Amino acid sequence: MTSKGELLRLGFNDPESAFGTVEGLGSGIDELLAILGQAADPDAALDGLAMLTESEGDGFLDELAGDEGTAMRLVSVLGASPALTDHLARHPEHWRELADPTLGTTRPAAYLFRASLLRAVGAEPADENPVATLADAEAVDALRVEYRRWLLRLAARDLAHEMPVDDVAAELSDLACSTLDAALSVARARVGEEAAAVRFAVIAMGKCGGHELNYVSDVDVIFVHEAADGVDDDVALRVAAQLGSHLMQVCSDHTGEGSIWPVDAALRPEGKAGALSRTITGHVGYYERWASTWEFQALLKARAAAGDIELGQAYVAAVNPFVWKAAEREGFVGDTQAMRRRVIAHIPSRNANRELKLGAGGLRDVEFAVQLLQLVHGRADTGIREPTTLSALAALTRSGYVGREDGEAMHEAYAFLRRMEHRLQLYRLQRTHVVPDDEESLRWLARALGYLRDPVARLQKEWSHQRIEVRRLHEKLFYRPLLDAVARIPSGQVHLSTKAAEERLTALGYADPKAALRHLEALTKGVSRRAALQRALLPVMLEWLSEGADPDAGLFGFRRISDALGATPWYLRSLRDEGLVAQHFAAILSTSRYTTALLEREPEALRLLGHDLAPLSAEALTDEMVARAARRRTTTTAEEAVRHVRAIRRRELFRISAAELVGETGIDTIGAALSRLTDATLEATLRTVIADELARREMAEPPTRIAIIAMGRYGGFELSYASDADVLFVHRPVDGADPDTATQFALKVISDLRRLLALPGADPPLELDANLRPEGRQGALVRTLPAYASYYAKWSGIWEAQALLRADAVVGDPQVREEFIKMIDPLRYPEGGLTEDEIVEVRRIKGRVDHERLPRGADPNTHLKLGRGGLADIEWTAQLLQMRFAHEVPGLRTTRTLEALEAAREASLIEADDAETLIDAWRMVSRVRNAVTLVRGRPSDSLPAGPLEQHAVGSILGYPAGSTDELVNDYLRMTRLAHGVVERVFWE
Repeated sequence: MTSKGELLRLGFNDPESAFGTVEGLGSGIDELLAILGQAADPDAALDGLAMLTESEGDGFLDELAGDEGTAMRLVSVLGASPALTDHLARHPEHWRELADPTLGTTRPAAYLFRASLLRAVGAEPADENPVATLADAEAVDALRVEYRRWLLRLAARDLAHEMPVDDVAAELSDLACSTLDAALSVARARVGEEAAAVRFAVIAMGKCGGHELNYVSDVDVIFVHEAADGVDDDVALRVAAQLGSHLMQVCSDHTGEGSIWPVDAALRPEGKAGALSRTITGHVGYYERWASTWEFQALLKARAAAGDIELGQAYVAAVNPFVWKAAEREGFVGDTQAMRRRVIAHIPSRNANRELKLGAGGLRDVEFAVQLLQLVHGRADTGIREPTTLSALAALTRSGYVGREDGEAMHEAYAFLRRMEHRLQLYRLQRTHVVPDDEESLRWLARALGYLRDPVARLQKEWSHQRIEVRRLHEKLFYRPLLDAVARIPSGQVHLSTKAAEERLTALGYADPKAALRHLEALTKGVSRRAALQRALLPVMLEWLSEGADPDAGLFGFRRISDALGATPWYLRSLRDEGLVAQHFAAILSTSRYTTALLEREPEALRLLGHDLAPLSAEALTDEMVARAARRRTTTTAEEAVRHVRAIRRRELFRISAAELVGETGIDTIGAALSRLTDATLEATLRTVIADELARREMAEPPTRIAIIAMGRYGGFELSYASDADVLFVHRPVDGADPDTATQFALKVISDLRRLLALPGADPPLELDANLRPEGRQGALVRTLPAYASYYAKWSGIWEAQALLRADAVVGDPQVREEFIKMIDPLRYPEGGLTEDEIVEVRRIKGRVDHERLPRGADPNTHLKLGRGGLADIEWTAQLLQMRFAHEVPGLRTTRTLEALEAAREASLIEADDAETLIDAWRMVSRVRNAVTLVRGRPSDSLPAGPLEQHAVGSILGYPAGSTDELVNDYLRMTRLAHGVVERVFWE
């Protein structure tokens, strides 16, 4: 006798109740317990067997136990689908359908479905236009019963014999089309003799049209008709509308036998506002004049499904050309991508992480990606015009539009998600795509998918993995930027004569089309694989380059980098395959001379565009630089070791500037990243030079400890691409060391450090400006801590205290750095704040700077640093507040301008709106200053006056093409407001 423990081991949730049911069924159930243990819900399956035993009699269980295949199929259905169990309760004789020995090996032909369903409603399958003869209510119920009978057989095969998901979907589609035919026969009976006035066809769309229907789904259709001979068009339209309306009601109405599924005709021209049925001519006229991009995409899956198949096929043939011209429509790819983003945005937040179909990493991601690839490349390649997603994916993979590994991974992920969808919908035969979140339901779903041991954890792990894979592949394929440009190139213009090519280049914005053609010839000549890939890439690269401010410079840069990297296997492949790499590459080449120059000197950095462009931490950079320099120092000179440190800096400058150009980072992050990069460069170089000097002097330990103090914008984490690094050098001799020896050692180290970082090279030199040291250029380059303390105590002026507000001890010996900061804090944050005379002195110095430092001829309205409302205005305002109030407001004790302004706002030292104005203006001016350097490739502190550079700067700041006036107006408005705040707060 089976125990409760055995039932629990088999997977029963309620062994107490199950034990009672088993006892009631007698010994006949014992041989079926192992099979019950394989069910998604053994308890439900056992209850289902008890229900059938009651209706079928005592011999039922013995008969079932003698046929393992039938038992396995029946138990699988009873444990996975309460809806089909309810059907068996109403029609218990249907269990014998599962005893068919061919059920696990043979797929029924579509004509068998059609004949069976038509006969169920009393129609003759051989008739040209079958008409149901059963009474209407009887026919509607009979159709449901027969549909469920076939569905029961299919579900049993799917669950017990692990049918491939595409076979299940195709069979469901065939069954749906036959159901539509039978429903149409009922509709003809309702319309009566007038039904003969039209030829009427049902076009399957969406998943049904693509032979990939779910267990429960809206069946999307379009109705098409033609008037019979001698019938008026208005009469034909009215009759066709009646046939379509009745067909939809037959399928969707609820009766004692339930419903089948809704029939949705909203994909018709003009949607729900349009006529329910149209002639072929009417459809074609609409698609020629009014259809939206998404409607052509929907037609990809159109298929003659029911009714007059010949008429339906004529419709498909008439609209098919529209599908393969859709990709040439203006904005096609952008429209398609925007539609996908809207779908995701409208998912209720409570379901976003459990949405199997529409959510990120869901079924629609795969379907959109595949359809977009088809619509773009299917214009010329008929071999990929498959309506079924998995078949289309296989064709795209065979033809090389999708990499083999990517194609296989996407196939596996899509099949898994569809299986999950099928199991969810089988449960209640309800349309759902939301994965449950309660433990019991997840356990049932996991077991339905075959995870019998640790089911919930295994399901969640696999689902998470497949979602990540789908999202990765979706972004790689659906957003592959090459598609957009390919879609915009008319088919007849891919191969152009020389003259036509020059005309086209001129139209695209190339100022020197002859030079551009020479570059193209150099890139594409020959029969090598490299030349072939360039010929495939260049049409789209030309268009992307033309969208930048300087297409000619972009193309020239592309040629130079291609010459350097063209033979490298990953280079052209990454441009072809890796997401947005090619588009970002083109944007950089045609926008930024600064970043292009970095890339020309470090072409391997192009790989970074395919990865996260987030800046690396100072610690990670320092470790890499120190390790690289240490390896080189053992075999080469210090110059060579530091050259490798600078190469890493060059790579990271590319990473930071590229991130800004593609819009992945903000000005605060850029300033901090450039400052941290400088920290790492100085730290690694300092260690290298110290080690080299120790080796030269044959010393074991340095006689002094050295630190570097960041000043100015460097100390404020506000470096720009144009900034020198303002620094102070400080050292402290070790105990017992000769002071002169220590000073000479420190001076030699600092001098070598400055020289090595300023040497001409492949990267921008790092100039270390020490002019803020005591006595300026006339003072000692490096001093001890006591020497600094003595100078500041006796001789320093208010301007030096102000300069120390942005002093940040960042590099070198930690103890020396800490002691330096402790020494200067009382000076820069004076107890009691500034006296009135000191405030007047700060203002006097600012007035002198404004008057004397502005370059001759510079426009004070557009000078980024010293102009009205520029960086100096804002920073001096923040610094005056710091010196006046930092002794009582701890938040003001910061080296960063924006943090100081925010602290002043919180302490009510400045109005909230005024603080916000200064912060916004500082950010905008800083962004413009960076953008100008990126565009010109050299520092500049003036807003560009020329339209070419204004366009480039505007594009970096996110302004659309043609809106340079908007950029200038925004800048002038923002700085004017900021200057007004400076007048009130700084000058009072």
